[in-house]
Amino acid sequence: MACHTPFTLAACAEMLFRDRPVIERVRRLDALGFQVEIWDWTKHDIQALASTGATFSSMTGYVSGTLADKEGADELVRTARDSVEVAKQLGIPRLNLHGTGLDGQGLPVKPGAEMTGPMWIRAHDTLHRLADLAQENEVTFVLENLNTAIDHPGVPFARAVDVLELVASVDRPQVRIMLDLYHAQIGEGNLVELVRRCASYIGEVQVADVPGRCEPGTGEIHYPAIARTLHEIGYRGTVGLEAWASGDDELALTRFREAFTL
Repeated sequence: MACHTPFTLAACAEMLFRDRPVIERVRRLDALGFQVEIWDWTKHDIQALASTGATFSSMTGYVSGTLADKEGADELVRTARDSVEVAKQLGIPRLNLHGTGLDGQGLPVKPGAEMTGPMWIRAHDTLHRLADLAQENEVTFVLENLNTAIDHPGVPFARAVDVLELVASVDRPQVRIMLDLYHAQIGEGNLVELVRRCASYIGEVQVADVPGRCEPGTGEIHYPAIARTLHEIGYRGTVGLEAWASGDDELALTRFREAFTL
């Protein structure tokens, strides 16, 4: 039986081929058969990105703001509206969210690791507002889990179980989970069961190995088992490599593809 991947594979242009300009990275990923993820759209030439003809999988869906207080939520929705317009220019279907804006070091602009009841209510309401915006524009917002032990200390609503609870409480197809398994392994572990628990709400899956945040096969996560579990739950969507290359970039992409080939 011929092996194949049942998933759409994407890779992050912010983290691979870093010796090249971004436009060249995008073209190379596209030529290798991958969809392309970008982060902060304000740092890119949107027309140049569009001219590559690449298929883009996701990008950051806001510029500033936070989910869980009124002023921050208003700012988040305002900048999300601007982000949607850029996403439409690039044909990007998924816009990524976090519990709060992150600075250049990945630290929360407004820390809030301890979530109060009012914060949960405000976050829930903010996601409903974003769902309305997404419905108007035929896109999906995806709320990403993060780890607070290494990369993003102090980020509110960081754990995958909290993201799942929020997304499930909104329960609208325009708001899904960006299930980042690198962050989940550091923060929670038990990834196979986590994938199963999140099955109904996954918008996209992101991967990197632990430790090091490099491609599958360089650390402790057995990604072929993750791939089988995703297949078993009926997931046929996008799996994105959001990882540094441990050495050669093309070899990292080959290892990624092999890990998600069944």
